[in-house]
Amino acid sequence: MDQIVDLTHIVQQQIEAYAKGGWAKARGYAITDAKRNIYTVIGVPDYPRKFPASIVVMARVENGKVIIEHDITDRPLWEELVRAGIPREQIILTYAGEQMPEAS
Repeated sequence: MDQIVDLTHIVQQQIEAYAKGGWAKARGYAITDAKRNIYTVIGVPDYPRKFPASIVVMARVENGKVIIEHDITDRPLWEELVRAGIPREQIILTYAGEQMPEAS
Protein backbone atom coordinates (compact mmCIF):
# COMPACT_ATOMS: atom_id res chain seq x y z
CA MET A 1 0.00 0.00 0.00
CA ASP A 2 2.81 2.40 0.85
CA GLN A 3 4.30 1.92 -2.61
CA ILE A 4 1.02 3.03 -4.24
CA VAL A 5 0.80 6.03 -1.91
CA ASP A 6 4.38 6.98 -2.82
CA LEU A 7 3.67 6.55 -6.53
CA THR A 8 0.52 8.66 -6.41
CA HIS A 9 2.28 11.35 -4.37
CA ILE A 10 5.22 11.56 -6.79
CA VAL A 11 2.98 11.54 -9.87
CA GLN A 12 0.70 14.24 -8.43
CA GLN A 13 3.70 16.40 -7.48
CA GLN A 14 5.30 16.10 -10.90
CA ILE A 15 2.04 16.72 -12.77
CA GLU A 16 1.31 19.83 -10.69
CA ALA A 17 4.76 21.19 -11.57
CA TYR A 18 3.69 21.27 -15.24
CA ALA A 19 0.83 23.64 -14.37
CA LYS A 20 3.12 26.20 -12.72
CA GLY A 21 4.84 29.01 -14.60
CA GLY A 22 6.51 28.98 -17.97
CA TRP A 23 3.31 29.36 -19.96
CA ALA A 24 3.29 31.74 -22.90
CA LYS A 25 -0.19 33.06 -23.73
CA ALA A 26 -1.93 30.29 -21.77
CA ARG A 27 -2.57 29.03 -18.26
CA GLY A 28 -2.07 25.53 -16.97
CA TYR A 29 -4.48 23.96 -14.51
CA ALA A 30 -3.68 20.77 -12.61
CA ILE A 31 -6.70 18.54 -12.13
CA THR A 32 -6.66 15.57 -9.76
CA ASP A 33 -9.11 12.72 -9.38
CA ALA A 34 -7.69 11.19 -6.19
CA LYS A 35 -10.37 8.49 -6.04
CA ARG A 36 -9.28 7.08 -9.40
CA ASN A 37 -5.59 8.17 -9.13
CA ILE A 38 -5.78 10.26 -12.30
CA TYR A 39 -3.68 13.41 -12.68
CA THR A 40 -3.75 15.86 -15.58
CA VAL A 41 -2.88 19.36 -16.69
CA ILE A 42 -5.22 21.30 -18.95
CA GLY A 43 -3.81 24.19 -21.00
CA VAL A 44 -6.23 27.07 -21.47
CA PRO A 45 -5.09 29.73 -23.99
CA ASP A 46 -5.54 33.40 -23.15
CA TYR A 47 -8.05 35.49 -25.10
CA PRO A 48 -8.35 35.94 -27.98
CA ARG A 49 -8.09 32.17 -28.41
CA LYS A 50 -6.62 30.76 -31.58
CA PHE A 51 -6.72 27.24 -30.10
CA PRO A 52 -9.12 25.43 -27.73
CA ALA A 53 -8.24 24.31 -24.23
CA SER A 54 -6.57 20.91 -24.29
CA ILE A 55 -4.93 18.21 -22.24
CA VAL A 56 -1.19 18.82 -21.92
CA VAL A 57 -0.24 15.79 -19.84
CA MET A 58 -2.26 13.01 -18.20
CA ALA A 59 -1.23 10.05 -16.07
CA ARG A 60 -2.79 7.54 -13.73
CA VAL A 61 -1.56 5.04 -11.17
CA GLU A 62 -2.88 1.50 -11.44
CA ASN A 63 -1.59 -1.82 -10.09
CA GLY A 64 1.76 -0.37 -9.07
CA LYS A 65 2.38 1.19 -12.48
CA VAL A 66 2.28 4.76 -13.73
CA ILE A 67 0.37 4.89 -17.00
CA ILE A 68 1.01 8.04 -18.99
CA GLU A 69 -1.95 8.45 -21.33
CA HIS A 70 -1.01 11.77 -22.92
CA ASP A 71 2.06 14.01 -23.01
CA ILE A 72 2.66 16.83 -25.48
CA THR A 73 5.31 18.58 -23.42
CA ASP A 74 8.89 19.40 -24.36
CA ARG A 75 9.89 17.92 -20.98
CA PRO A 76 8.54 14.34 -21.01
CA LEU A 77 6.77 13.33 -17.82
CA TRP A 78 8.39 9.90 -17.76
CA GLU A 79 11.84 11.52 -17.52
CA GLU A 80 10.70 13.67 -14.59
CA LEU A 81 9.22 10.62 -12.86
CA VAL A 82 12.47 8.68 -13.28
CA ARG A 83 14.39 11.66 -11.84
CA ALA A 84 11.97 11.61 -8.91
CA GLY A 85 12.78 7.96 -8.19
CA ILE A 86 10.23 5.88 -10.11
CA PRO A 87 11.95 3.10 -12.08
CA ARG A 88 11.32 3.27 -15.84
CA GLU A 89 10.03 -0.32 -15.66
CA GLN A 90 7.05 0.96 -13.63
CA ILE A 91 6.10 3.55 -16.27
CA ILE A 92 3.96 2.72 -19.29
CA LEU A 93 3.68 5.22 -22.14
CA THR A 94 0.35 4.31 -23.71
CA TYR A 95 0.48 7.48 -25.83
CA ALA A 96 3.65 6.06 -27.44
CA GLY A 97 2.12 2.62 -28.05
CA GLU A 98 3.42 0.78 -24.98
CA GLN A 99 1.00 -1.88 -23.74
CA MET A 100 -0.14 -2.74 -20.24
CA PRO A 101 1.36 -6.05 -19.05
CA GLU A 102 -0.93 -9.06 -19.20
CA ALA A 103 -2.72 -9.77 -15.92
CA SER A 104 -1.43 -12.96 -14.34
